Amino acid sequence: MSLNKIILAASAAIAISGQVFAQELKFASFTPPFHTINASVIEKLNTDLSAATNGSLTVRGYHGGELGAGPAEQYVRVLQGAADMSWGLPGYTSSQFGKTMIAELPGAIPEDMPGYEALWRAYDKHLSREFPGTKPVALWTSEPNIFIMRNKVIRTPADLAGLKIRVAGTTAAEVAKALGATPVQMPASQIYNAMQTGLIDGVITGASTLKDFKLDEVADAMTLGAPLGRLTFYSVLSSRVYDGLSADQKAAVDAASGLSLSKSAEDAWMKTAIAALEAARADSANTVVELTDTEKEAFAKAVSGVIQSYVKSVDGAETLSALKGK
Repeated sequence: MSLNKIILAASAAIAISGQVFAQELKFASFTPPFHTINASVIEKLNTDLSAATNGSLTVRGYHGGELGAGPAEQYVRVLQGAADMSWGLPGYTSSQFGKTMIAELPGAIPEDMPGYEALWRAYDKHLSREFPGTKPVALWTSEPNIFIMRNKVIRTPADLAGLKIRVAGTTAAEVAKALGATPVQMPASQIYNAMQTGLIDGVITGASTLKDFKLDEVADAMTLGAPLGRLTFYSVLSSRVYDGLSADQKAAVDAASGLSLSKSAEDAWMKTAIAALEAARADSANTVVELTDTEKEAFAKAVSGVIQSYVKSVDGAETLSALKGK
């Protein structure tokens, strides 16, 4: 079923039921309660909304896929009314988020620029149409991607030849192919078993996954510094639910979301990543490679064509400029 049909069907169901707002917003999460998303987004929203509305509007997290299994279905879950809110990765349904995915390309967002600021700067004019039926409450990026490997140490693009590398979406898949690897798309929740069983040799993702998805238990080599881009994330609220709120509740949602909530999420991702890398370095069983400038350049040269090719394929030149702040 298309997104437009899902939106229309859900709207009809809401109208028939007479439901005008949800006092307790159901937030669907495919990850366990210890994941970084819980404190930085779900619990923060609950605290802020409850305080601003004297408890008339709250948020409750449903973790580990309690409202429905499947990380890739998080967005649709909100459209269908199974949840009022959710979070996810555009990369899991890359075709829906063609221009949003530009933010994941190496160099699309300067390294010294917060990803959430870049995404919101591009949102109204370039990205908003990719979020039908919802009100994004947070948009943010991860820490820079690294290689997280098992039984393989990566120092040059040649080291990746023939290896099976998990990626989150189409842009990272193109990067992996440009480096000579075979990309395998799967949700982060499946990486642990895939790496443990040898289905994949490693993953392109942020270091925060070493903690949030316990990849430190199955990985033994990390390579830092290659230009591999970042991951993007969203948290959305059903437009129907938002429209049914009182004026005061809407104002509370508006105040609690946007740049401030996005910053909370991105800062938390960075904090988790730093702690995870410190732990990885302290483990003598791990090999942690920090590339030299010369070694970084070899990777940059290998992936340079991917950026121009992808941006052209989605007519995204103006979006890329907006992300860069130009």
